[in-house]
Amino acid sequence: MAEIVLDHVSKVYGAEGPSAVSDLNIAIEDGEFIVLVGPSGCGKTTALRMVAGLESITEGTITIGERVVNAVPPKERDIAMVFQNYALYPHMTVYDNMAFGLKLRKLAKDEIDRRVREAAKILGLEEFLDRKPKALSGGQRQRVAMGRAIVREPKAFLMDEPLSNLDAKLRVQMRSEIARIQHELSTTTLYVTHDQVEAMTMGDRVAVIRKGVLQQVDSPQFLYDHPENLFVAGFIGSPAMNMVEATLARSNGSSTIEFGGYRLAVPDDVFASRPALKAYEGKQVIVGIRPEDMEDASLVPDAPADRRLSSGVMLREALGADVLVHFMIKAPAVITEDTKELAGDVGQEAIEAAEKGAIAGESEFLARLNPRTEAQKGQPIDLVVDVNRLHFFDPETGQGIYEDGTEPGEPRSA
Repeated sequence: MAEIVLDHVSKVYGAEGPSAVSDLNIAIEDGEFIVLVGPSGCGKTTALRMVAGLESITEGTITIGERVVNAVPPKERDIAMVFQNYALYPHMTVYDNMAFGLKLRKLAKDEIDRRVREAAKILGLEEFLDRKPKALSGGQRQRVAMGRAIVREPKAFLMDEPLSNLDAKLRVQMRSEIARIQHELSTTTLYVTHDQVEAMTMGDRVAVIRKGVLQQVDSPQFLYDHPENLFVAGFIGSPAMNMVEATLARSNGSSTIEFGGYRLAVPDDVFASRPALKAYEGKQVIVGIRPEDMEDASLVPDAPADRRLSSGVMLREALGADVLVHFMIKAPAVITEDTKELAGDVGQEAIEAAEKGAIAGESEFLARLNPRTEAQKGQPIDLVVDVNRLHFFDPETGQGIYEDGTEPGEPRSA
């Protein structure tokens, strides 16, 4: 096992080419499971390949253990990689696939057998050792690929979207399996995915990358509760956070946010936890409301008026454990470079829809409600907002407004 440190690492293709990774600084502790997550093309796989030695480094240093590995060939870095394609030898049995790399290293037969059988036990592959890949399911093949990495007993595992070829149900099963195995082995692991649910459920820490630049790295829950900026706020959380431009007003000793004819209370506790918010009184802010922080008012009859939104149900999606309700707010959609990139990751139509909403002065919101709700498509609905869990962002910089005394328009440190 070993610590992995990326110190001011950058990757530029060609003299005047694009920058894939810019000034990346991450320290992965010994035995830690860290996930790099971001939209397609953000540079996360390039970062992983630089750690593996499959991509050269333009600037900075990468350290594995006590050793700087910038000029060290991949085979000498003592790491093991797991890819999205299993790359198993179809003519070999599971046992031989797992043992192949060890045979090339000329390990003793009894040592090879010990490692393969121990890995097979960890992975639940003992009864499949004599089978060939074509006789295995997708999940079993991925476990064989994991086994091939485990038997090497490397200093670190590097995993590049290993679950992307599996169906949804199998992905859920395998991500818990990988997390369990990593915890059991305590091997330092760098895992790349574009799936933020995968990142949130697996990583000890999650690093969010946008256009090759690290946006924030922290525990999954802290990222969810304290997103550094609009991009992290919109990327982390499923369904995504609702965002709207609002005015932060104060009168008669109480504070409110006002947008689209609505007025929601901002409790004193919110200001206590976000002292920097005081500087925005009487000014514009971007307010974020997570779908799960709203509830059908009929289920919360005592909620005061200054915690309610009223609209009509555009679409109802019953998921069993909860119900997703889509509705419109008569306030312009938030259009920034951050939100456009988030929409673009879904598709060009999402960008166009957001821009049309901004022109029309409307925003589509989504609420995640208790399954007991009777909300129906085409019917009016009142929603109660948990105003203690509102998120606030500077409309010019897109940075979160927290406790560091940031003035309006002044960017926070990354």
